[in-house]
Amino acid sequence: MLVLDLHFPEAGSLKAKRKDLQSIKAILHRRFGATVAETDYHDLWQRARLTVALVSGSAAHLDEVIDHMCGWLDARCPAGVRTERMFASTDDLRDVMSTLRLGG
Repeated sequence: MLVLDLHFPEAGSLKAKRKDLQSIKAILHRRFGATVAETDYHDLWQRARLTVALVSGSAAHLDEVIDHMCGWLDARCPAGVRTERMFASTDDLRDVMSTLRLGG
């Protein structure tokens, strides 16, 4: 998973930000195979947070895809992109699901 904090200094309205976000989300999905959701800063016109999910059989492949994605984002959003990477194995996710089912 990636958490992306984006800054759009040129956006003068929520409509302008949404237009840019729709384009970015579509390209991340089409070019990189990512699932993308806007997860915070919905009411701010110059900020956005996207959460991006990627799946692969290899951590090395994921790292490579994320590096390409981050390079593309840096070129697309020169005003600023902050990224946070999180990796989880299927065992990690099973542990989380077991904990949730057991109630804590």
